[in-house]
Amino acid sequence: MASNNDCGVRDFDMERFQLIRHFACPWPANHTSLSPDGEAIVIVGDNPDGMLVDSQTGKTVTHLRGHLDFSFASAWHPNSHIFATGNQDKTCHIWDARNLSKPVDVLKRNLADFAHVYDVKKGFEKEQEIDYFGEISGLSFSPDADSLFIGVWDRTYGSLFQYSRCRNYSYLDTLT
Repeated sequence: MASNNDCGVRDFDMERFQLIRHFACPWPANHTSLSPDGEAIVIVGDNPDGMLVDSQTGKTVTHLRGHLDFSFASAWHPNSHIFATGNQDKTCHIWDARNLSKPVDVLKRNLADFAHVYDVKKGFEKEQEIDYFGEISGLSFSPDADSLFIGVWDRTYGSLFQYSRCRNYSYLDTLT
């Protein structure tokens, strides 16, 4: 799935590298995330409101209201119910797809060169802040969640950091 400033979201078959679906957005789409069950797409972009969209039809299920600026990140929990939207208003909204009237939680933090890792099982109360030079160009967990990768945009020292989880301790205590 790819989002673009041309107000489009495209779903590709990567084995054949063919376009399967093209969805039009009312504003430039900065990021999209397909739910693990494949049924829904979160789309965020150059609008304070994001959208939850049906992945088969492209029709908007609901608008995600609450951010104050443009969004550039989204991610799903493996259960296909919980997802997050990250915004340059310095907040991350946590949503439950079963009740989208308001976010489940709003996490407020720093911008630019900080990454925050939260313990979801403990209600986002335990958190680790990772501080480094440069700006985040991307962030992703490995499929088994044993590694966290943070891309760093810096004109001189652009890089990719890898943090590994130690099984003997909680995830938040062992990022190195």
